[in-house]
This record gives sequence, C-alpha cells and structure tokens, in this order.
Amino acid sequence: MKKVSYKLVLSLLTITFFLGCNKSDDSPNSSTAIDFSQVEIQDFIWEGMNAYYLWKDNVPALANSKDDNNESYYNFLKSYPDPDNFFESLIYNRENTDKWSWVVDDYIALENSFQGISTSNGVKYRLSYESGSDYNILGYVRYIQPNSDASTKDVKRGYVFDAIDGIQLTVDNYSSLLAQDTYTMNFANLNGGVPVSNGKSVTLTKSAYQENPVLIAKTLDISGTKIGYIMYNAFTSTYDQQLNEAFGQLKSEGATELILDLRYNGGGSVQTSVYLASMITGQFNGQLFAKEKWNTELQNWYESNHPDWLVNNFENQITKKDSNGSTIQLPINSLNLNRVFVITTGSSASASELIINGLNPYINVITIGTKTSGKYTGSITLYDSDTFGRTGANLNPRHTWAIQPIVLETVNKSGVNDKDGFDPTVEIIEYVSDFQELGLETEPLLAKAIEQIVPGAKTSAKKKPSVIIEDFKGYKGDSKYETGMHVDKELPADFFNRLN
Repeated sequence: MKKVSYKLVLSLLTITFFLGCNKSDDSPNSSTAIDFSQVEIQDFIWEGMNAYYLWKDNVPALANSKDDNNESYYNFLKSYPDPDNFFESLIYNRENTDKWSWVVDDYIALENSFQGISTSNGVKYRLSYESGSDYNILGYVRYIQPNSDASTKDVKRGYVFDAIDGIQLTVDNYSSLLAQDTYTMNFANLNGGVPVSNGKSVTLTKSAYQENPVLIAKTLDISGTKIGYIMYNAFTSTYDQQLNEAFGQLKSEGATELILDLRYNGGGSVQTSVYLASMITGQFNGQLFAKEKWNTELQNWYESNHPDWLVNNFENQITKKDSNGSTIQLPINSLNLNRVFVITTGSSASASELIINGLNPYINVITIGTKTSGKYTGSITLYDSDTFGRTGANLNPRHTWAIQPIVLETVNKSGVNDKDGFDPTVEIIEYVSDFQELGLETEPLLAKAIEQIVPGAKTSAKKKPSVIIEDFKGYKGDSKYETGMHVDKELPADFFNRLN
C-alpha cells in the first residue's frame, strides 16, 4: 500500500521524512481500486527518494505532485518492471554528480558490510589494465586480512596476478571468475605492466569474515621522536572500541606525533569519523566538527525545528549499546595533537575526507600521497517500512530490497568542503613495483611521512624503477559497498510521530 506523499506530510506540519501512512485504494482521485502490491518495491523506492534524496529538486520524476493521482502514479511505477532500472531513472546526473547512490536486493548483506562482515578469502586487491591494453586485466594485492584463508598461504602484498584458474583476466570475465567461492589465483611478474607468468599459484576459499579496520597500530621511535602509526581501512562503527583502544596504546607508548594511514579507506560511519577526530585531538570537545546539508525541504524543517540535529560535534565519550541493549559510554583516548599526518590515495574517500576537512579549521593537517577521491556526501539506508527504518512498523516481509541514497553533504566549521578531492601537501605516488610491507619504516609512503616529522630521517629504501599501470575504470572494488559515508545516528523518538 502506498505511503502518503512527503509533500502532504510537510503541509500538515507533521514531523518528517521517515513518516508515512497508507493511501486508500478507493481515494477520491482514483476511479477504481488499484493494487499497489504489484509495484510495491518501486513504490517504496520512489517514496524514499522523494523524502530523502539530496538532489530531489533536480529530478522532475521526484516532484511531490508525481503521486497526486493514484492511477497515473501506478502506471508510472509499472513502466519500470525492474527495480534497479527504476532506481537508476531517479538518479541525478550519474556520470558527474551522483556517482554513489545505490539500491540492493539483499539488505542483510548490506548491513553486514557496514559491520565489516563479508565473504572473503582474505586478499584485498585492486585491478588494472595490462600496459598497452584496454581488454586484458591484471590484479595486484594491497594487503592480506589477518586470520583469513590467504593469511595461511603464499600470497602477499605486491603479488601480481593476471589469471584465475588458468584463464586470462579480461574486462568480460573478471567479475565471474573472481566471484567464485573457491578459485586458483595465478601469479605473474609485473614486467613493466605486461605480466609474465612466474609459475606460482595459490588456491583460495572464501568464508564469512569480519574485518577489524585497525590493521596496524604501533609507535615508531625515530631519532628519539615517538610517532604513532595507525593504518585504518574503514570507518566501521562496530569497531569503535578497538579504534579507541589503539589510540590508548599509542598514548601509553608516549606518541607525540601521529601518522594516520587512510590510503585504502573508502569511508563508512559519520559518527565514527567524529570519534576518530576526537581521538586525534581532545581539546575541542563540544565544538563543531562537521555540519550536514540536506535537500531543501528537509533542511528547512531541520533549521526550523531541530537545528541541533544538523551538527556533529567533537566528543569525549563513545556511546554504544551493549549486548543487552543498554547504553554504555567509554572515555575517548585523546592524543591532544595540534597536527596530524595523513596518508592518502585516490581510494581515500568519504569519511576519510571528512576527517581531513573537519580537522582543517582546528589543527595542521598534512597529507602525504596522492589526491583523495572527492566524495563529500553521505547516505542513509532506507527500508520498506512505515518509517523507512529497519525496525519501523510494517516492515515489508515480502522482499529484502533497500536503497542507499545520497542524502546529505558535509561541510566543516568554515562551511567549506573540497568536492574535487584534497590535493596532497606532499605528493608521492604509490607504485605497485615499489610495494613493501605495510608499517615498515622503509615503505615509501610511510617513509615520506616520517621525513616530514623528522627531517633527514634515513628511512627510505633504495629506489626501484617505478612501473605505471592504469586503473581499470570499470572496477569499483572487491566489495560494492566499500566506498561510502553513511549516517547511522539514532534520531529522537519524536521524529517518528505519525499522521492520524
């Protein structure tokens, strides 16, 4: 059954965009009863996008009047029998503006991904074109997940593979070959970007895996300067406590400087970003870290009713739920730093960029590496329930579709962001041919960061000829959800008032 339009909710001064109620099949503007159950997924998608979508004003099909007439609205929905295609039809300027909204037919997998749970063999890789080719593909290993199948086998960071089960990877077959639960990865020497088989291979099997995003946490002693180093690979809220413990470790080890490695961090929870910023600093508790900007209708409602809901302030406690559902608060381990060194690449996106942007007005943020992704927006998960929430009344049991639309833009204390990505303070390209073990003082990007803290530090390894390979543009990561920034804060109860 169709929810009442968001326009009507606002016109009746009812609180807000989560809300909805059933529209009767025999409403005045409908001459015959219409069975909306035939288009229930499309109906849910439209209602959610109409309520939340950041660029709603730019999409005529999302105009509030679109659902004024039941029959024409029904025919509109029915004209898109595939929910994926219908969702795509509502996206604004996919190529240049909204590159990030998505729809899924399995929200269980989506929820698991936000908690760091996936099906993995432990190899975190990237795909590129072979040199001189726009068809053949090679892969290279960025890192190995601890306690995974790959961690017990001969596959390491920097290994290159160009075939699976003996079949050359191409733009046509890479997806199906790498989607298998078990496969043999065939390795090759990079050879200037035109890989040559070295006869090595390994058979890997995927299983359920939950990744702690804190891959490395340690303190380096460089000429008497204690430098904390954290490699952090996702803003996963279920691991906020482990992140806080990592900062507690650095604090106990006497770290007075910090290198935060976000080179492969595609983002995640906005709240976790707030916590991380508060761990780096500590002296700005209660001050504005980032402000949210929603679509016109929601922004106006927020500013009139709850402007405090638009702000994300530095905090001194992590607020979590325990296994019994009770709220617990953990003191944040803050380093009280006045500067931070952040390692970035084009894979540093979303919440990673929020850290840079949110801290910029307060402390000196020095970035080392290459330009970040340029994802300045956040999304929220919408479900087919009366409140669009996972626990909302009348959650539809007949499907598991959910949408993850872009709903907000974040700006810092100064009201700015960089929509094109953040240029590095110190540029250094990460070449596959130069890969070393992550966390080593001689690893090129880490060595360059150390040199900014301790000038003249002798950490760099002997330079090898660098091999440039081109990223495969069609490849978005080995998880479709690995890049993003999502809002996971719990809204106050009065936000869910219902129409009578």
